[in-house]
Amino acid sequence: MAGAVDFSPGGYRFLPSVFQYSAGVAALPGHAVERVRFRAPMPLEAGFAAIERMITQAGRPLTAFCGCELRSPAPFTEAGFRAFNKVYVGTLAAWGLFENEVNPVARSNVCPQIDAPPEPSFHAFAFTVGAADASPSFVVAGSGEVPEGHKDYFDRIIARGDVSPQGLRKKARFVLGEMQRRLSALGFGWHDTTATQVYTVHDLYPFLAEEIVRRGAARAGLTWHFARPPVVELEYEMDCRGVGREEVII
Repeated sequence: MAGAVDFSPGGYRFLPSVFQYSAGVAALPGHAVERVRFRAPMPLEAGFAAIERMITQAGRPLTAFCGCELRSPAPFTEAGFRAFNKVYVGTLAAWGLFENEVNPVARSNVCPQIDAPPEPSFHAFAFTVGAADASPSFVVAGSGEVPEGHKDYFDRIIARGDVSPQGLRKKARFVLGEMQRRLSALGFGWHDTTATQVYTVHDLYPFLAEEIVRRGAARAGLTWHFARPPVVELEYEMDCRGVGREEVII
């Protein structure tokens, strides 16, 4: 993974990844990352409009937008996921956040198994604010059990098709390792997190203690979303963050 790159217009640095999102972000000195969650999923277009208003009202440029958590109706095919992402990054480009296939914004996008939204929607977002002497803050983007950025995507899925306890443990180990790599690349560890989220419809308990809790990934508890990763055949995803301020809005 490439090292973190400063994105001064937004007040944060990011880990370059694929065109649709970065692997994670961290506030630059003098800034802090804040998270805002919608009480109910906000459809993409209306969500972008609401986010634009909130960032502007906070006196920040739109380039301060640094992370988002999406909810989609159902897992995409690889081609469908690529098409959706092209639309999504169009708004980022208009906001000065996407250029030459480089995207600094961290993202998670998952599909609730029950009561899914009828269209892709925002669950939460993050942006930077000016904050003198702020504690370090960051968002690590979601990762499923497959290395990103390869054309032969499905052939690289860890334990593809295996949702046995052993298969799920292999998937979880890969994802937890990826979370740790991203945290380390941003200069953090599990001890710096304030929240860890997992997305799967399968039983976590057989590997919860040894693979998640023992390594410190649940130091602030663990939020389990009964949801699937955004691409068919993926079964397990995680993200994490370390932020000092969070807000829930209607």
